[in-house]
Amino acid sequence: MTTSPRWRSVLASAATAAALAAAALTSAGTAYAHDDHKTPHPPYPAKHAHPVHPAHPVKPEKPVHPVHPAGPEKPVHPAKPVHPVKPVHPVHPVKPVHPVHPAKPEKPAHPVHPAKPVHPVHPAKPVHPAKPVHPVKPVHPVHPVKPVHPVKPVHPVKPVHPVKPVHPVKPVHPVKPVHPVHPVKPELPAKPVHPVKPVHPVHPVKPELPAKPVHPVKPVHPVHPVKPQLPAKPVHPAKPVHPVYPAKPVHPVHPVKPQLPAKPELPAKPVLPAKPAIPAKPAIPAKPALPAKPAIPAKPALPAKPAIPAKPALPAKPAIPAKPALPAKPALPAKPSIPAKPAIPAKPSIPAKPALPAKPSIPAKPAIPAKPALPAKPAIPAKPAIPAKPALPAKPTIPAKPALPAKPAIPAKPAIPAKPALPAKPTIPAKPTIPAKPTIPAKPTIPAKPALPAKPTIPAKPAIPAKPTIPSKPSIPAKPSYPTKPKVPSKPDYPSHPKKPDHPKHSKKQHG
Repeated sequence: MTTSPRWRSVLASAATAAALAAAALTSAGTAYAHDDHKTPHPPYPAKHAHPVHPAHPVKPEKPVHPVHPAGPEKPVHPAKPVHPVKPVHPVHPVKPVHPVHPAKPEKPAHPVHPAKPVHPVHPAKPVHPAKPVHPVKPVHPVHPVKPVHPVKPVHPVKPVHPVKPVHPVKPVHPVKPVHPVHPVKPELPAKPVHPVKPVHPVHPVKPELPAKPVHPVKPVHPVHPVKPQLPAKPVHPAKPVHPVYPAKPVHPVHPVKPQLPAKPELPAKPVLPAKPAIPAKPAIPAKPALPAKPAIPAKPALPAKPAIPAKPALPAKPAIPAKPALPAKPALPAKPSIPAKPAIPAKPSIPAKPALPAKPSIPAKPAIPAKPALPAKPAIPAKPAIPAKPALPAKPTIPAKPALPAKPAIPAKPAIPAKPALPAKPTIPAKPTIPAKPTIPAKPTIPAKPALPAKPTIPAKPAIPAKPTIPSKPSIPAKPSYPTKPKVPSKPDYPSHPKKPDHPKHSKKQHG
């Protein structure tokens, strides 16, 4: 039960109210005792009927979470050994209190600045004259309705011209020197005919960009006046010589600390059991050999190289086999218990430090003489007014870049034919004797070159149809002449600035 003063007051008031109610009931009972109880009591108001609420729907039960499997038990760590309590160090003696230094002299007070002068009141600005009323502009005449242009005929689609084949230029061969006659070599088998390479289309020339606009020349700024030379600084008086301090007292020699006892040797650490050997990893299967690339034939001398088409896709790499599951790691053995550390011997007590002698009193510093007053700086001449910057000319509009023509589609590269296997080289016959000159054999006949394919006939261009006649435009009526505007009165002259009349910022030249 609470015993706070607030609750006491509440309980007291409740008790008094109960007593008063009991007194009232007793007085009413005595009053009604003489009556015959014929007066009926007033009827009590009936409680209002509440609407019947529907029954709440049954909530579905929450799904039960699956039971997780119990993990393996962790090995229990050995308890840490209890360390011995360290010895309490001895209390050092209290250091002596240093002497109080003399107070510094007070700085002189700054001089009081004079009050600023009261500025004069600005004169009232003159009233601007009212603008004149402009005359009403005349109504423009209604333009006549333009005639409807006839629909232009659709031009026929031009046929696509076939691409002309580019004929290679024959190189000029130099005159061969006369070589000695060698024995006749056996004829080699005929080389395979190389496939004809497709002719790449010529890329269109990029359009030239427009020239950059010329920027205006910057205006020349006025030259600032030369600053006047400042006067030389006054020579400061020589500082007084500081007094010579007395020599420091000789401190007593501290006693030598006793040597600490030797630390006891710790017991040897227990030998841990050997770790189980890690199982050997399974051997990774060897990667399958990639298919051999076809041998590229010797390239003939080509003209100017066009853009190289895309390379053919490489064959798909074989799928890497799944890695085998690693074996489960063996459980580590329990760690051996660490033996208790030996007790550290108590340190010897340090002898008390000797008392330091009292410091000698420091003599007072001499007063520094006052610095001489600096001479007043000369007045800087007023800067000349900067001329108004000339208005920069409007930048020319850069024309839009022309759209680049669509690049032609690069034809697909033909499949490289397989290089035929070279035949076995014949045995070189023995060199003939020098005196016996062999007869010069007849030169083999050069086979005739294959006939070039006939040039395709260029089809005749179709005739362009005649353009339809454009009807003549109707004459536009002449615009009426505008009435002349009245002259606007000029602005009145403003009075000069009363605060700073000679300042270049507030001059008429600056504001224009």
